[in-house]
Amino acid sequence: MRSHYCGQLNESLVDQQVTLCGWVHRRRDHGGVIFLDLRDRDGIAQVVVDPDTAQAFATADRARNEYVLRIQGRVRLRPEGTENPNMPTGMIEVLAKDVEVLNSAATPPFQLDEHGKVGEEVRLKHRYIDLRRPEMIEKLRLRSRISHQVRAFLEKEGFLDIETPILTRATPEGARDYLVPSRTYPGSFFALPQSPQLFKQLLMVSGFDRYYQIAKCFRDEDLRADRQPEFTQIDIEASFIDEDAIMGITEAMIRNLFQDVLDINLPEFPRMPYAEAMSRFGSDKPDLRIPLELTDIDDLMKDVDFKVFSGPANAEDGRVAALKVPGGAKLSRKEIDEYTKFVGIYGARGLAWIKVNERAKGLEGLQSPIVKFMEGVIEELLDRVEAKDGDIIFFGADKTRIVDEALGALRVKLGADLDLYTQAWAPLWVVDFPMFEPDDKGGLTPLHHPFTAPSCDIDTLKADPAKALSRAYDMVLNGTELGGGSIRIHDQAMQREVFEVLGIGEAEAQEKFGFLLDALKFGAPPHGGLAFGLDRLVMLMTGANTIREVIAFPKTQSAACLMTDAPGEASAEQLKELNIRLRQKAKPEAGGE
Repeated sequence: MRSHYCGQLNESLVDQQVTLCGWVHRRRDHGGVIFLDLRDRDGIAQVVVDPDTAQAFATADRARNEYVLRIQGRVRLRPEGTENPNMPTGMIEVLAKDVEVLNSAATPPFQLDEHGKVGEEVRLKHRYIDLRRPEMIEKLRLRSRISHQVRAFLEKEGFLDIETPILTRATPEGARDYLVPSRTYPGSFFALPQSPQLFKQLLMVSGFDRYYQIAKCFRDEDLRADRQPEFTQIDIEASFIDEDAIMGITEAMIRNLFQDVLDINLPEFPRMPYAEAMSRFGSDKPDLRIPLELTDIDDLMKDVDFKVFSGPANAEDGRVAALKVPGGAKLSRKEIDEYTKFVGIYGARGLAWIKVNERAKGLEGLQSPIVKFMEGVIEELLDRVEAKDGDIIFFGADKTRIVDEALGALRVKLGADLDLYTQAWAPLWVVDFPMFEPDDKGGLTPLHHPFTAPSCDIDTLKADPAKALSRAYDMVLNGTELGGGSIRIHDQAMQREVFEVLGIGEAEAQEKFGFLLDALKFGAPPHGGLAFGLDRLVMLMTGANTIREVIAFPKTQSAACLMTDAPGEASAEQLKELNIRLRQKAKPEAGGE
């Protein structure tokens, strides 16, 4: 039906006959000559229709934006002075001989070149129109290219593309699973996988020592800008491998990807222990483009006459930290108040600060409501953070978790607000994660997942599991976790011990993971892997603000699809066939609202 895509036209095709198919991007009538900008997935071509071709002119005259047309004509150079160097096809145009309307179009709910004025809900409701925008086409085209490059790299490295089941068994974090009722097993449910974790480990036991999959995963949880209920992972696993080897392969893959797709040579990937990342940056995925760091000052604050600081400084689970912002003294009180509200999101009860106006004047050169409480330690404090005139120092004092989250997030926000970035790309590996972290019930929960291998032996793990480190590693880029992985447990005794630490008894472990425990006793090799979030990766590489911009048909932040109105209700017949009875909502009492 077509001979060329619109974006393929150039000077080499001058005087050739072409057939184009696409949508009317814009129609202009200039003194009896009609200009149509015809758009397809490859670009836009200018079509000229003059009155000499009466039938084509009449058809073009009634065409409107988003009409679907088929146009036959001759490529010619644009008249001198009318070229458009900003368009790939800006040196040529098509003189139409025949214009055919393949389909008319109603007036769209928004113009494609005015999408910025339209709310995201409208765009998602009419996503099929939103996807016609050249910006969206380019993002999805780049996503396709990234997937292709990943496959090519991994297959060259000897990895096999193997699919794993979508219908599986619920995981220990069952509250986050999407459950699928079974019609043939009344009262039983499948679960959609949060990841292919157990199946890829079983593939290692099976002898497929290098596996990969671009896999759909599902998680029923609260959403953020970089989360979706269904998302895509680049899933990788290999046998007879250690941390250095799997990190080397995946780092090379990401380097290759950036070089081939964006022509960017990523800088060195430093390795940073988890404890150092939390201490210096308050985050396990620090953005190293921002030259701000947290400084511990607990020792200085233990004896000050200011309980807001001395309390956490003397508490076992407390922390007092300072964040110096060079040149930050220019921030207004209103701006500081906004930052105070911001850290409140992370549980901080306030945001103390000191402006260093003129350090040589001592206390008189400092501006802050808290300076009077710190006379005996102020000089040592200023020395420790290397304060200079014009700086501002922010403070966090609370439980360690709250201080880390609040100041860590403030650091990132200040970096963006004040444009403190020192480089375009800053990758790193975060390593030496704790095996476990405390849960709300006084027990322990895995920091990654319960199949991650500890870096110690069984006896050491039994003696003090809370202090055990794992053989896990995360790749971080510009403050975003691109992927996480670990060396897995391949010994049945160690796996049972980890389950024991997590409060999963032998009976429960056998019920939920019996197939894995059985497999581990039949010669499981040492193995490990890593999973990248494809959506996050594409978001970073395209400069998009959210992953919704790089997914063809995303859900909203409330996990709904505005276009198809999903999730929807099931009919009574469907529920009966699945042996499901819905709990009825309580009726309001008489006289109530």
